[in-house]
Amino acid sequence: MKRRDFIKVTGIGVAGAATLAAPAIAQSMPEIKWRMTASWPKSLDTLWGGVEQMAKAVGEATDNKFQIQTFAAGEIVPGLQVLDAVQNGTVEMGHTASYYYFGKDPTFAFGTAVPFGPNQRINQAWYMLGGGKELLNDFFKGYNVHSVLAGNTGCQMGGWFRREINSVDDLKGLKVRIGGFAGRVLQKLGVVPQQLAGGDIYPALEKGTIDAAEWVGPYDDEKLGLYKVAPHYYYPGWWEGGPMLMAYINLEKWNALPKHYQAIIEQAGQYANNWMMAKYDQGNPPALRKLLAGGSKLHSFSPPIMQACLKATKELYTETAATNPNFKKVLESMTAFSNNGYQWFQVAELGYDSFMARNPQG
Repeated sequence: MKRRDFIKVTGIGVAGAATLAAPAIAQSMPEIKWRMTASWPKSLDTLWGGVEQMAKAVGEATDNKFQIQTFAAGEIVPGLQVLDAVQNGTVEMGHTASYYYFGKDPTFAFGTAVPFGPNQRINQAWYMLGGGKELLNDFFKGYNVHSVLAGNTGCQMGGWFRREINSVDDLKGLKVRIGGFAGRVLQKLGVVPQQLAGGDIYPALEKGTIDAAEWVGPYDDEKLGLYKVAPHYYYPGWWEGGPMLMAYINLEKWNALPKHYQAIIEQAGQYANNWMMAKYDQGNPPALRKLLAGGSKLHSFSPPIMQACLKATKELYTETAATNPNFKKVLESMTAFSNNGYQWFQVAELGYDSFMARNPQG
């Protein structure tokens, strides 16, 4: 049938087609305004930058029909109350580290990182393709939230200490700012863990309220000024081999979104995730050089300390899994995926990286 004949038969001209199309488009692109609160201060431009990148991507993909207004820690709720704000509907979504809420249930730790867990890439692969997302969201729905991957810092540093830590005995009695499940591991070795939001760390370290503090890595740590009051910088952060960051979304609000808006949020989270990883890989090397040039002293945790921490971690995993079915189920999934991943990583990836680190080019 020719086009003119089709128009005659149906009685639809250009104006009629436009009349039909406009409402369909309007219905598929509803105007929505959400608020997203975060656990980060604006001064930490990589963590906070991930929040802004995600909100911007959603707006651009919807011609600003779907707008997400962003709020830093303390502007609506304190940084460690993001989950609660999303859960109870104070805001529609939040950007945070899920292990901040391990006190509610240790299973929350898996949404970010657990001690001696997988590195950045293996952790992300487990979440995206290894069943992690499904397991965690099944758990999170009990708290009225849905998770979307929205960041990763890469392997973190072990933190800033006022004095050197040479043996396991040196850990006893130390008051250390450390987030999540790792605090309970160090507690087994005599450490007194403290959970503080990013903006509260420097004053606590300066006043001596705490003896040591970990945050992320050189780029962020320099901004927080921790080197000014604690000169000894330790690595690696064995409790955060590849910590993911999450966008939590109120479950009712998530379920009410059109499917294509859900997809846009997922893709915006992936963009923020990739942007954040690249930003840290760009910023950490020069920041570390600057810190060392300024007098900071770089140390690795000794093998005895690492082994003692690993032993304490395994003990705590066994104890927790024995009484927490959710924790046990997620731990078994992540561990199996991680062990399989490292069998591959120790071949090409580790072999190549080790050679390149020993043989810089140029």
